Amino acid sequence: MKAIVIGTGYVGLVTGACLAEVGTQVVCVDVNAEKINNLQKGILPIYEPGLEEIVTRNYNNGRLSFSTSLADVIPGADIAFIAVGTPPGEDGSADLQYVLQVAKEIGTYMTDYLVVVTKSTVPVGTAVKVNREIKQAMLNRNALIDYDVASNPEFLKEGAAVQDFLKPDRIVVGVNTDKAKEVLERLYHPFLLNGRPIIFMDIASAEMTKYAANAMLATKISFINDIANLCELVGADVNKVRKGIGSDARIGNAFIYPGIGYGGSCFPKDVKALVQTGKEYGHGLRILEAVEAVNNDQKKVLFGKINRHFDGMLKGRTFAVWGLSFKPATDDMREASSLVLIEALLEAGAKVQVFDPVAMHEAKKTLGDTVKWCNDMYAAAEGADAVLLVTEWNEFRLPDWTRVKQLLKAPVVFDGRNIYDNAYLEKNGFTCYSIGVSQPAVSVLSGS
Repeated sequence: MKAIVIGTGYVGLVTGACLAEVGTQVVCVDVNAEKINNLQKGILPIYEPGLEEIVTRNYNNGRLSFSTSLADVIPGADIAFIAVGTPPGEDGSADLQYVLQVAKEIGTYMTDYLVVVTKSTVPVGTAVKVNREIKQAMLNRNALIDYDVASNPEFLKEGAAVQDFLKPDRIVVGVNTDKAKEVLERLYHPFLLNGRPIIFMDIASAEMTKYAANAMLATKISFINDIANLCELVGADVNKVRKGIGSDARIGNAFIYPGIGYGGSCFPKDVKALVQTGKEYGHGLRILEAVEAVNNDQKKVLFGKINRHFDGMLKGRTFAVWGLSFKPATDDMREASSLVLIEALLEAGAKVQVFDPVAMHEAKKTLGDTVKWCNDMYAAAEGADAVLLVTEWNEFRLPDWTRVKQLLKAPVVFDGRNIYDNAYLEKNGFTCYSIGVSQPAVSVLSGS
């Protein structure tokens, strides 16, 4: 089979590379010539574990190629994936201009039967608009070519996207013809050998499934964060509460780890878009409005703890921030909690020293020279008034605490992801703050 993937961002590049990995002939198309030139040289626009290896391997063996011209590569294709960005508009709704522009180009250049699949995260009703654009483009050139439109939302976790694609929990596909179903069944057959299902449904339901899935996961995160904040007030330990509720099979352990809020390219955008969709149809999604509000507040929680510990006297102090990306194993800085925290510290007159194993290049695009960029976690800690753990990268999980203590002005740690053993740190002379656990009654000024 021959597949075209339009868009070489996170979703498009992973989709193209993984399809090529199982023998599909894939061409990834992007209007950004620099990005295509870099991909042809083996330079990827994103960091994702395992992706560079399969891109390089399949490019070298000829199964994966890159182009800036959809017109040149679409002849002979069986399927075309639209995987371009759908950034949020001012009202939170998904901006479909790039999706619809691609649909128009497909209608302009297609030569044979084609299944056009929206892989981008799009609101319900997008397939109807895509179909309209394709049909109008063909009318404009007096062409009459058979085609189908389908929806195939992605469920890829950043940091584990390659494995998620190659060994999916499930594949969701929205179709309205048997012909389109047959093409997609054939394409995805190699990924179903682990016994996991491909679930066919109508297109509107497939479009809704993606948003509903992300909204549910975001809800679990905001729920446990809300509970964590209450735990601190009543003297409970959210880590124990989490284990207590997570052992219930109806709830499970996934996505109930307290922290300082979710970020990234999916949850914030998709929750906003689904809330906006509800408004457009006259149905307020009150739970999701609360989910978003809780998350926005949660990103400020760590700063609140820092401010209280130092009695509001942050001006001139120095803080070490460990981790910048919104989660480990990615360089994605979109909606990252670190940005909210750093902005608040800088506004309070503090100095910030940062280190992230992967994301500093991306973070520099936003932070510029407002912070000190360090070569490792220990350099960031040198001379700081406290360490602030923001992203739970593996290399931050077991630091040399003796060394950290020597580097810091005072042994204070603010754990924004609850990865440290408070009892151990306190036994070794540290003051440690975490999320959802009653905090030590310590002030830098009072000492008690």
